[in-house]
Amino acid sequence: MAAVRDLRATEGAAPGDDDAVELGKRHLIQPWPYAGSVGAEARALIGEGDGIYITDNTGKRLIDGPAGMWCVNVGHRREELAKVMYDQAMALSYNTPWYTMNAPSAELAMRIAGHAPGDLGHVFYTTGGSSAVETALRFMQFYNNVRGRPEKKLILSRGGAYHGSTYLSASLNGRPRDRDWMDGADELVIKLSSPDPFRSPQGMSLAAFTDFLVEQFRDTVARVGADKIGAFVGEPVQASGGVVVPPDGYLKRIREICRDNDILYVSDEVVTGFGRLGHVFASGEVFGIDPDMITFAKGVTSGYFPLGGVIISERLLEELRRSNHPDAMFGHGLTYTSHPVGCAVALKNLDLLEESVLAHTQAVAPYFQAQLKTLEELPLVGEVRGLGLMGCVECVADRESKDPLQLDKDVGKRIDAHCHELGLLVRPLINMCVMSPPLIISREQIDDMVGILREGISRTMDDLRKEGVWRG
Repeated sequence: MAAVRDLRATEGAAPGDDDAVELGKRHLIQPWPYAGSVGAEARALIGEGDGIYITDNTGKRLIDGPAGMWCVNVGHRREELAKVMYDQAMALSYNTPWYTMNAPSAELAMRIAGHAPGDLGHVFYTTGGSSAVETALRFMQFYNNVRGRPEKKLILSRGGAYHGSTYLSASLNGRPRDRDWMDGADELVIKLSSPDPFRSPQGMSLAAFTDFLVEQFRDTVARVGADKIGAFVGEPVQASGGVVVPPDGYLKRIREICRDNDILYVSDEVVTGFGRLGHVFASGEVFGIDPDMITFAKGVTSGYFPLGGVIISERLLEELRRSNHPDAMFGHGLTYTSHPVGCAVALKNLDLLEESVLAHTQAVAPYFQAQLKTLEELPLVGEVRGLGLMGCVECVADRESKDPLQLDKDVGKRIDAHCHELGLLVRPLINMCVMSPPLIISREQIDDMVGILREGISRTMDDLRKEGVWRG
């Protein structure tokens, strides 16, 4: 305890930045740590945020390229959200969802349902994206148990997918490094190919690749048996997998197979929801599908308060209400389900989206994509792809083989380090740089962001050449 006390500032004052870094090294376990540094590392200390910018502990102002973690959609330091948070906490800070309810959660459910496609009219709230996906899967299991189909529980997922960090949701993840040292419910999950056109077999047309993906899905259902498969879970755009935009028509065709085989289609909109693609939900508005469930989180409060949820089809609930087991209980809930503060913040956040942010996103997204695309002029860049205000720069050793730079797996981190020095925070993913700025970003700020990213990549190319890792 003496060591901790020594690091604390004078009584009544908060620790300084240097103290916070040292305290973090000694006592804070960071997300996704390596065994060699777990519980003994500090990461970049961020002190302030304002609009699309954040400021680190050295006073450097940075464009928040990832918008936190795909979530600060309306930007930092929105007084409207801070005030709502305070007002709701002073009115009602918490109520138990087991036998009471609150008004903000009911109003928010109504407004969310109004934006959802098809008959998705009911919301179950969670604390974030992982618990939202977990809830959707547990609901699928409950639904099939009540309907007398206890064997219909397998889950279809895809390579490149990311669906969360809880045990069942993480079992769906399709990025190899996510599972190298972690256990999962492998007996419940079947992995399919990623719908990534950039990584399609050489010489295969986009139409043929789409047919391959659909036939693989159809063949898997036939081989395993539709009576064994309970759900398919898919992101409309694979976010943490590298902003993988599926081929046109692919999602519609997968939806039809699910409908024909009574497989619940769960659209994971934790990233794409609440404005990232210019709409509250992308499933219907962008991709023309009506899932059985949609999961959401992140942008629902623009990251100001932890909140997530699942929107569930009226058809599914009606089937449960008509079942022969009216006393069957969906034994699932969270202490912070329907949290009044989170729901109040989400209501105000939705106001901001509806008033101007969604329209602004739709207007500025084509410029964002076009400017990012200019980075393909750089020889280290294999592809720039994206949709709405989410984009990915994928670096390769050479464009013909699309070798993802196996000689240096830290290319993304190298670029991020240079960009940090120049005034931009990047989301590095091995050989990729992901960008998903706050939705309020202007054209001029997009120019700044892309200009810094171009310089960061150029400096990285120089480093790799000097080290003999890459010839370029």
